[in-house]
Amino acid sequence: MKTLLAPHILFPSRLALVLLASAIAIPAFAQQDQSAAQQSAPSVALQEPPAPRTLSPASPREGFWGRVNPFARKKWVNNRVDPLKGQINELDEVNAKNGRDIQDVDRRSQAGIRQAQSTADAANQTASLAGTQAQRAHAAALGASTHVDQLNSTVSGLDQYKQASEVEVKFRSGQPILTAPSRRRLNDFAATLAAHQGYILEIEGHSPIASTAGIQNSGRLAEAVKRYFVTEHQIPVYRLHTVALGNAPIVIEEETQKVKASSVHIRLMENSLAAREASSPHDIASSTGAERH
Repeated sequence: MKTLLAPHILFPSRLALVLLASAIAIPAFAQQDQSAAQQSAPSVALQEPPAPRTLSPASPREGFWGRVNPFARKKWVNNRVDPLKGQINELDEVNAKNGRDIQDVDRRSQAGIRQAQSTADAANQTASLAGTQAQRAHAAALGASTHVDQLNSTVSGLDQYKQASEVEVKFRSGQPILTAPSRRRLNDFAATLAAHQGYILEIEGHSPIASTAGIQNSGRLAEAVKRYFVTEHQIPVYRLHTVALGNAPIVIEEETQKVKASSVHIRLMENSLAAREASSPHDIASSTGAERH
C-alpha cells in the first residue's frame, strides 16, 4: 500500500519543478531572441549607407524591463559633444591668435604712425631752418649789394676834395724860423683838424725873390711848417703836401694876389666822404700808428 502511494505523492512536486523551469526558461528565450535581434540589427545596418551625423539625439536603448538605460544616454551625449568641444577649442585658439595678430598689427601701426609723425616734424623743422637761412642769405646779399654801392661811391669820391679852411703864416726876411704869433696860428689851425676826417693839407711856400733863389727859399719855408705839424701835433706825413712856388701869384678865394713877403699858405682840403663820417684806409692806419713808420 505504501509502495503504490509514493508515485502519486511525487507527481505534484515534479509538476511544480517543471512549471518553475518553464518560468525561468521563457525569459531566457525571450532574452536570447532580443539579443539575436540586436545582433541581426548591426548586420542590416552595415548593408545600408551610414546616416549623416546630426546633433539630434537618437532613440535611447531600452533594457529588458522597458526602462531607459541612463549610462547609454550619457555616453552617447559625450561621444557627440566631445567633437564639438574640440571644434570650439579650435575656434577659441583661432580667435585668440587673431586677437594677438590684431594687437601686433595695431602696435606696429602706432609705431609707424609715431615714426612718420617724428619724420614729418623733423622735416618741418629742417624746412623752417632752411627758410630762416634763406632769409639770412637774402639779407646778407642785400647788405653786400649796399656795401658794394657804398664802395663804388667811396672809390668814385676818393679823389674829390673841397676846401674847408685856410690859414697864412708869414716869415721875417725869408728865414725859415717860426715866430711866436706864427706858432699860435698853426696851433689853433691844428686844433680844428680833430673834427675832420679824410683830409689833406696843402702847404704852399711863397717868396718875393725871383728865379731859383725864390723857389729854394719858399721850399725851406714850406718844409719848416710841415716839420712843425709833424713834430708838435703828430699829423701824419701822408696828409701833408708841400710845394715851393717862389714868387708865383697867390690865389686866395679865387683872387690872385702878388707876393709881397715871404709866407706859407695852408689849405685844409676835405674829402667828399667826410660828410658821411667814413674814414679812409689811411685814417685806420693813422689810428694804429702804422703811418709813423
